Amino acid sequence: MLRRALLATAFATPALAQGPWAPTRPIRLIAPYPPGGGVDTTSRLLSVPMGAFLGQPVVVENRGGAGGSIGAQELARSAPDGQTIMVDALAHTVNPHLIRGLGFDYATAFAPISQVVVLPQILAVNPQKVPARTVQDFIAWARPRQRELSYGSSGNATAAHLAAALFLNRAGLDITHVPYRGGTPALQDLLGGNIAFVFGTVSSTLQLVRDGRLVALGVTTAQRIPPLPEVPTIAEQGFEGYELNEWNGLYAPAGTPAPVVQRLYEAAQHALADATVRQRLDALGAIPLGTDPAVFARYVAEQRALMGRIVRDARIEAG
Repeated sequence: MLRRALLATAFATPALAQGPWAPTRPIRLIAPYPPGGGVDTTSRLLSVPMGAFLGQPVVVENRGGAGGSIGAQELARSAPDGQTIMVDALAHTVNPHLIRGLGFDYATAFAPISQVVVLPQILAVNPQKVPARTVQDFIAWARPRQRELSYGSSGNATAAHLAAALFLNRAGLDITHVPYRGGTPALQDLLGGNIAFVFGTVSSTLQLVRDGRLVALGVTTAQRIPPLPEVPTIAEQGFEGYELNEWNGLYAPAGTPAPVVQRLYEAAQHALADATVRQRLDALGAIPLGTDPAVFARYVAEQRALMGRIVRDARIEAG
C-alpha cells in the first residue's frame, strides 16, 4: 500500500507542476512615464483586476524619463519570473530609432504579452481659419501655401507628431512642425488660429469638435470610431493603409516562460472585461483590445519597422 501511495504521489507531481502559474509576491507594474499620463492611467486601471485574478496585488511603479527608456531598462534588467511587468506606449517602437547608447535592445529584451488598448487620433482644424471639411479639401487648400503653414503636436516624436509626419509624407506636403509640451497647448494654439492642424487624442479633441470649435477631417484608425461615426478614416480618403494611433501594451522581460506569459495575458484579458475598466477606457476614448502574445509580438515588430521609416523620412531627431 505504501508503494502504491508513493507511486501515486510521483505521478501526481508533474500534473501539479503543469497547473497555472501564480505569483508568489506582489507584482511590480512599471509605468515608464510620470504619474497622470496615459500609460499611468492604463496601468492603474489594469492593476486592481489583474491583481484579483492573479491572487497578488499589482503595484504600479512610475519610472519616468528619457522617453520611457529608463523604465524599459528597469524591466529589461528584471528577473524573467513574471513578478515584474511593464505597460509601454508607441514610444517602445520609436525609441530604438532615436536614442543611442541604450543598455538594452528593444527588439530582444522583452516578451510581449498583450496590446491592451488603442487610442485613436483625430486630424482637426479650426473652421474659422481653414475652410477644408475633408482631407482632400485640406490638401488642396494647403498645397499652395504650405511653406507658410505650421502644425502642432504634443511633443517631438510623439504619436501626434508621427501621425502628422506620415500624413504629410503621403500627401506630398511640407509643413513646419511645432512641438508643444503636451496636447493641450497645441490645441489652444489651434483654437487661436496660430497653427493649421493637429492630430489630437479623442479625450482632448472630441468635445471641441462636438462644440463646433474644431472640425474633424479624419481619424487615424483603420475603422471609424464610435464617438464620431460620421467622420471617415484618413485611409478612406485616398490614403489606403494609413493607420497610426497611440497604443499601450503589456510586456515581461525576455526569457519569461511561456506559461507565465500566458497567465499574465489571461489576467490582462480579465481586467479588460471588467465593466468599470471598460467604462473608464470609453471615457478616455480608448479602445480595449487584449491581443494574444503572438499577435502582439508581430504587431510590435511591424510598428518598429514603420516607425523607423517615418523617423528617417521626416528626419526626426531626439529632443
